[in-house]
Amino acid sequence: MFHLRTCAAKLRPLTASQTVKTFSQNRPAAARTFGQIRCYTAPVAAEPFLSGTSSNYVEEMYYAWLENPKSVHKDSTVWTSLTWTRSSTCPPPHSLEGRSQLFLCGRSSDAWRFEEFLQRKWSSEKRFGLEGCEVLIPALKTIIDKSSENGVDYVIMGMPHRGRLNVLANVIRKELEQIFCQFDSKLEAADEGSGDVKYHLGMYHRRINRVTDRNITLSLVANPSHLEAADPVVMGKTKAEQFYCGDTEGKKVMSILLHGDAAFAGQGIVYETFHLSDLPSYTTHGTVHVVVNNQIGFTTDPRMARSSPYPTDVARVVNAPIFHVNSDDPEAVMYVCKVAAEWRSTFHKDVVVDLVCYRRNGHNEMDEPMFTQPLMYKQIRKQKPVLQKYAELLVSQGVVNQPEYEEEISKYDKICEEAFTRSKDEKILHIKHWLDSPWPGFFTLDGQPRSMTCPSTGLTEDILTHIGNVASSVPVEDFTIHGGLSRILKTRGELVKNRTVDWALAEYMAFGSLLKEGIHIRLSGQDVERGTFSHRHHVLHDQNVDKRTCIPMNHLWPNQAPYTVCNSSLSEYGVLGFELGFAMASPNALVLWEAQFGDFHNTAQCIIDQFICPGQAKWVRQNGIVLLLPHGMEGMGPEHSSARPERFLQMCNDDPDVLPDLKEANFDINQLYDCNWVVVNCSTPGNFFHVLRRQILLPFRKPLIIFTPKSLLRHPEARSNFDEMLPGTHFQRVIPEDGPAAQNPGNVKRLLFCTGKVYYDLTRERKARDMVEQVAITRIEQLSPFPFDLLLQEVQKYPNAELAWCQEEHKNQGYYDYVKPRLRTTISRAKPVWYAGRDPAAAPATGNKKTHLTELQRLLDTAFDLDAFKNFS
Repeated sequence: MFHLRTCAAKLRPLTASQTVKTFSQNRPAAARTFGQIRCYTAPVAAEPFLSGTSSNYVEEMYYAWLENPKSVHKDSTVWTSLTWTRSSTCPPPHSLEGRSQLFLCGRSSDAWRFEEFLQRKWSSEKRFGLEGCEVLIPALKTIIDKSSENGVDYVIMGMPHRGRLNVLANVIRKELEQIFCQFDSKLEAADEGSGDVKYHLGMYHRRINRVTDRNITLSLVANPSHLEAADPVVMGKTKAEQFYCGDTEGKKVMSILLHGDAAFAGQGIVYETFHLSDLPSYTTHGTVHVVVNNQIGFTTDPRMARSSPYPTDVARVVNAPIFHVNSDDPEAVMYVCKVAAEWRSTFHKDVVVDLVCYRRNGHNEMDEPMFTQPLMYKQIRKQKPVLQKYAELLVSQGVVNQPEYEEEISKYDKICEEAFTRSKDEKILHIKHWLDSPWPGFFTLDGQPRSMTCPSTGLTEDILTHIGNVASSVPVEDFTIHGGLSRILKTRGELVKNRTVDWALAEYMAFGSLLKEGIHIRLSGQDVERGTFSHRHHVLHDQNVDKRTCIPMNHLWPNQAPYTVCNSSLSEYGVLGFELGFAMASPNALVLWEAQFGDFHNTAQCIIDQFICPGQAKWVRQNGIVLLLPHGMEGMGPEHSSARPERFLQMCNDDPDVLPDLKEANFDINQLYDCNWVVVNCSTPGNFFHVLRRQILLPFRKPLIIFTPKSLLRHPEARSNFDEMLPGTHFQRVIPEDGPAAQNPGNVKRLLFCTGKVYYDLTRERKARDMVEQVAITRIEQLSPFPFDLLLQEVQKYPNAELAWCQEEHKNQGYYDYVKPRLRTTISRAKPVWYAGRDPAAAPATGNKKTHLTELQRLLDTAFDLDAFKNFS
């Protein structure tokens, strides 16, 4: 703590010392004693460009505790007292041996020489180097060493692009030749997909920690350019690893998040992630945050980038201690990092280390910072690198000598040169070498699926009945439930007796059966325990005892896997990122995120666009996360109607103009393997049941996007019989017409294709118009990958029918633009594909109930008017 105070005084000459005087004048003299025993060689005037981001936050917390212990969080009081009591006298300085080891072990030199080497070899390449904050490398190593000493054996890290290559090389210990290969533009990628730039890639490595002589696993999560987007992903992966190893207190697995000062203050996802840090189903029991505070964001000064005094003030929302330290003082940095690691180990709460530093180059190595910060960069260019300053200090004090210093430099330079020579022997780039979340044993040794088949997703009737009985009961004695819920459970019981399921029961049976097979299930999102539409009720609440709950799903089988269902904070971006990270950890878990309403996913668009959709293409990383997005035009207004299916379909990677080989063996499974994600809109509970089970029974993992219903949850016709869910049954990609029209296909005049809820509107209207023999209706349940093979069969079955796509969404939204070209490709463009639906519109839906019904009737009129398209022929 002494280092922090002296650093603060040095960085803020006009205020910091005055602040200390003010405190000392207002407090008892015995509370604080200082004994200056260190001399800093760099005067304040030599660093006028530093804006000074020191904070009195920890001191304020300490003094607040002195005045009123109840005013400080209970977990902080003991530590605050201990820390500031200890720091009331100066901490002992490093011994001569310790200071020489800090230098000679390479911790101070490797980071600097690595950047120098890259600059020398690839001066015109972007690498987002660490120059100006090279001390980050020994800082991270110190946190890891201290945490390893305290029992941690797995550290999961997330960081932006700046310094990533240095962290990969000198912290994770990625082979240097693999890093250098990334600079060779002539090498071809060995893996399918687009790949990503070198400063976005992740890594997973298990090694011996040289300081503690204990095994340590390090994982650096791949990230996009969207700063801070990886924060909740790292937290979710950490939570999952803790869950799977039974680490309920965070003593074995921890996370470290690196940030830039501008992003830490400016990106709202930082705030969302902090607010997950202490929630029961989301806590990872403390994260160490390290802010590389180079006091500039691209070209923007701090005074334009934030309204708060310090970039780390967002951490105050969870009372996290914030340690500010001058990065040009390596010993102070090491001390602070040890304190931060000790805090996290002791209290399992978040802690922030703010490395007040600078950025020697522009935003990247090709950027000219003098355009916008001329005076700042004139001062920066006068600055000696931290290694040089520290070496000169140690040499002047006799801790090391000049030959030792030069030997240390040449030793690392030689290592880099040898690795550079080896890198020239590489012929191809292996993206798989940068995998941040391997799944040992799930794939073959060369990373391929162990088969290309999927077994039946059906279940025996005994299992279905057993799950249904538990779902319709309260498996805990003396537990009083709400009267309305009693009626719901009674209705469920009657459905089970009639061998029938609704939407809630189908979900229950899918989950329950997977739990029996040892598959952990985690369902998260806003209000998912009850369900937005009060249909799920997976958590029962005792009406007479506060906080007494029961989860019947965890009472199904003696040795079942655990079921986690948790209401989330009112966050989409942070929570979806968290669940994505959780799903990264293991393929043997079904992780689902449900939006309160489907359109709310747009506030998590970054996670969808940057991680879920292209994740495998960029990082060779499969993920089986499931998104449940309530969708349907039901007169609820623009914000509660559309899950924006057009956006998901537009991002599918299949070619609408190419008809695949329909005779290929296991065509449907190969389609799933080649796609970037699966998009479905089920019209029956039974199909919903099957697609959830298929997600786990497939020999690989793909994200699954499900547009779930609202009114169909209680629709009397939206029921499935047990016969549709027995052994031998599968998910139906297409549900063909099975009524009178199918008996006499030659008489059918129009074949309507649709998906989801609108099917029930169409069947009701067809019956009312007595057109059951003239119009056939085919449901496309799996939109992507597109079921070319099954739809071709449907078209060929009705040779005299004209084809039309019907949807309840507006024409410029929904599925039409995706389905039409693929249907045309299916039939070799032999017929037009007409449209029956709402007109184009800017808003997803009307807010007026009458207008909604008028639009619905208009699309139904078009769908069943056999002369509607004659003028367009």
